[in-house]
Amino acid sequence: MTDRTATDTIKGYFYQFDLAILKLLQLEDDTHEIIVEGIEDVDVKDATEETAIQCKYHSKIEYNHSVIAKPIRLMLNHFKEVLNGKEKKIKYLYFGHFKSGHEKFPSTITLDFLKSNLLTYKKEKVEYKHYEELKLSDENLILFLETLEIDINAKSYEDQLKEIFTSLKNQNNFNCDDFEAENFYYNNALKIISNLAKENDIANRKISKKDFLTQINSKQVLFHKWFVQYKGKKKLLSDIRSKYFSDYNSSPFERFFLIEVNSSNYLRSDLKSIIHLISKKYSQLSRLNPDSFCPYIHISGLSNIELIELKTELINENFKFKDGFDFNGSRFNPKSITEKATYHNGIKIKIVNDLKDIETIFNQISKAKEVYHFYFETPFFSTSNESIKHVQIQIQEINDIKNII
Repeated sequence: MTDRTATDTIKGYFYQFDLAILKLLQLEDDTHEIIVEGIEDVDVKDATEETAIQCKYHSKIEYNHSVIAKPIRLMLNHFKEVLNGKEKKIKYLYFGHFKSGHEKFPSTITLDFLKSNLLTYKKEKVEYKHYEELKLSDENLILFLETLEIDINAKSYEDQLKEIFTSLKNQNNFNCDDFEAENFYYNNALKIISNLAKENDIANRKISKKDFLTQINSKQVLFHKWFVQYKGKKKLLSDIRSKYFSDYNSSPFERFFLIEVNSSNYLRSDLKSIIHLISKKYSQLSRLNPDSFCPYIHISGLSNIELIELKTELINENFKFKDGFDFNGSRFNPKSITEKATYHNGIKIKIVNDLKDIETIFNQISKAKEVYHFYFETPFFSTSNESIKHVQIQIQEINDIKNII
């Protein structure tokens, strides 16, 4: 598969996922539901009817009847089962986007058009009439047409995405901006819909609007594979930096950086470079600035032995820090670690050894506090203090932090 073909295929998947997201957001009642990849790509069920939607994105090709004929024949197969009493009656919608050729499609789908252009096909130079194979009469086909809608003027991928973002921002319980609509709620929505699509049991591919909105209502940046594929990792990291780290040294807040490391691919040099970068960007130790400050850092997943080795190297490199322990055998002292960093004492960073001491440090500080929490799979910190800004950012590798901050 060429790169271009792969890109088009991936965009086609996104288009289907996005349609499912949009249909959920547009449901009028919270109890109404959709089925992801049910009878068709998306089944929408409300209180009175169910609609099976076949969704295709053909941004590079011209419309021809043959392109939509096979999906319509598959819908007719289901309709035959409805007539036989083996399936319940539903509506069918073919929903497609094409580059051009829209004028070829008639304003009204007649019985003649259905039979000759959509239900008749050739295979190995032999002509087949699908309605005859199914033993369906004209009366049956007229009933099928009453349940069928074909829309070949579906919105472009970009326009459908914009509609999703607008709909997310209009949800009463979200109250979000453009960044949050895309990077929180849409990101979460992609994860949920793609996970539903993987379920083998159709009963597990159902979701109501109420459950959907509850599940996507989380303000943390996720590195879900579909979202990274949609946005591109470089752009995602850049947007996170613009949102949270563009004014890094303008305010003397007490900032806490909580960083998870992975022992399987940990390099001390990587962690040290991140510590130096955090100190450089989030410390202000000017001789002329009376409101000087430096950040706190906690490293999760690091053994005590490795933490000692890391600290030893920092000291040997004349990189001064505080950790709340003033002499051998002393207990943790929150007053010690919260000592003001100044030009004269040269404290460049404050290392919190144990995560359980964070709340004690919070209580010792009267300034505004911000927590930047970087994790791989599951967040490892939470606080009940609503006055503290807590930003949760999932990472794929520790060096992602350099491109974020």
